[in-house]
Amino acid sequence: MLTSTSRINPRKLLLSKWTAASPRNKEKHFIVTQLIEPEPPEIKIELIELEAVYSRRSVILPWRELTDASQWLQGWK
Repeated sequence: MLTSTSRINPRKLLLSKWTAASPRNKEKHFIVTQLIEPEPPEIKIELIELEAVYSRRSVILPWRELTDASQWLQGWK
């Protein structure tokens, strides 16, 4: 279980798997499908695109939200 942002490298999140701690609309499993590159490129990545496996619905959110164990679990559980 992740509790610290220092344990996640945002550049290595692409195609990582996540489980929603409280699934909604049958959306439990998610995959990081895109790292949103900032302008200019020297700035650190802040946003990712997360896609629900079941519905293919995508959301863009700050990658640091994945460190909240009350919302997200790393891997598919």
